[in-house]
Amino acid sequence: MGTNELSALLWKERELLELLHFKLEEEHLLLVSGKSQWIPLATREIENILEKVHAAGLSRALEASQLASNWGIDAASPLTRIIEAAPPGPWNEILTAHLAALRDTTAEITRLRDANEQYLRAAYRSTQETLANLGEDTSLYGPSGASAAFSTGAHIIDTNL
Repeated sequence: MGTNELSALLWKERELLELLHFKLEEEHLLLVSGKSQWIPLATREIENILEKVHAAGLSRALEASQLASNWGIDAASPLTRIIEAAPPGPWNEILTAHLAALRDTTAEITRLRDANEQYLRAAYRSTQETLANLGEDTSLYGPSGASAAFSTGAHIIDTNL
């Protein structure tokens, strides 16, 4: 195991984060367009990708730990410290590019996650307000299917018709 393996794992993690970014964009478009029936499916897809991102992150952390030990630094060193300890050659530049891409994608994911959360909170508040107002609207239908305005209380019946 070594630098090639770490680089491959970083590529995999980047690809998964880009897929997560895409799925969050999809969810955002669904939220903005009001297509709420698809939100549970989009959320499930996002959760599946998050599980894969987590697993890829663990694999990358293990490989980075082994590489750090091989390079004579603390096994718990972050990727920035590993980059600093890289031997002369292209690895410093390659690992720096991976780190920059991971940071950029993560920042975009965070922005989208926050925007989607705001839309979901607004939708939740709107739903709660609508449900709270349903009890006050006498023009709605009641449980029996009759209009609530006429389904309760006494009725005047004209028997002369």
